[in-house]
Amino acid sequence: MNSRISDTTSGTLYALSAFVLWGILPVFWKLLDVVPAGEVLAHRIFWSAFFVTAVLFYMGRKNFLSLLQDRRNRISLILTGTLIGVNWFIYIFAVHTDRIVEASMGYYINPLISIFLGLIVLKERFQRIQWIALILAVIGVAIITVYFGRIPWIALMLSSTFGLYGLVKKIMNLDALSSLGVETLMLAPIAGGFIALQAVNGTGSFMTIKYTTDSLLILSGVITALPLYWFAQGARRIPLSRIGFLQYIAPTLMLLIGVFVYDEPFTRVHVMSFGLIWSALALYTISLIRTSKYIEKRMSNTR
Repeated sequence: MNSRISDTTSGTLYALSAFVLWGILPVFWKLLDVVPAGEVLAHRIFWSAFFVTAVLFYMGRKNFLSLLQDRRNRISLILTGTLIGVNWFIYIFAVHTDRIVEASMGYYINPLISIFLGLIVLKERFQRIQWIALILAVIGVAIITVYFGRIPWIALMLSSTFGLYGLVKKIMNLDALSSLGVETLMLAPIAGGFIALQAVNGTGSFMTIKYTTDSLLILSGVITALPLYWFAQGARRIPLSRIGFLQYIAPTLMLLIGVFVYDEPFTRVHVMSFGLIWSALALYTISLIRTSKYIEKRMSNTR
């Protein structure tokens, strides 16, 4: 019993740490706003490949590259690598262009995009409550689109790229950290070549601005690998329903940072739009809890 309690507690702390770090990352990326978003992305990919590989070796998973032996895995990993690269770029671009609030909207919408993809691609059954949640979220996005006269493309791109990333991972059933190691290693030569080319042309920021900037660019790999490692550890120890609750910490912190730290606008229209999305997420969470309780009841009855 004690070991079970310990696992639950440590799993919650791992997941909590991951989501808190993801939530405060805009502050880190803001420190790099003197560096173009494309260059920041290249460094994030390059140093992520280094540190994720180091973590995998530390965990004893030295054969993670064997995932590439299967042709289907190779195609899937190229796809997921592209999706996560696009997602990272849009996120960094959003922070650099003072659109953290819109980015937070994307991560609020993400769970709803995931259940929509589950319906369309995996032919999963939708509960009535999930349909209502999805409709509320669509209305929330529509309100902000009509009022400001533009589609919140950052929010939609962040949620859709990460939703598709998760979908492919679910279909392939690959370990999150091992597959990330392969994805970043496949992208690392392109990122490294871009960094080297900029250095040769004298247009790069690395080792030309100041040492703190160089350190932050290297650390971008650490702050990418660390929360993913924590999340993987947490997900192994605690139920999906608890992960479902904790995942809203990240966009909430992002929203608060955008509004109260960087003075981004949060108008009545934002309140209406986010209010509908938050209501949708509340309904989605209720559906998760119901499903989780149903599964637990079925399992207890079969013992």
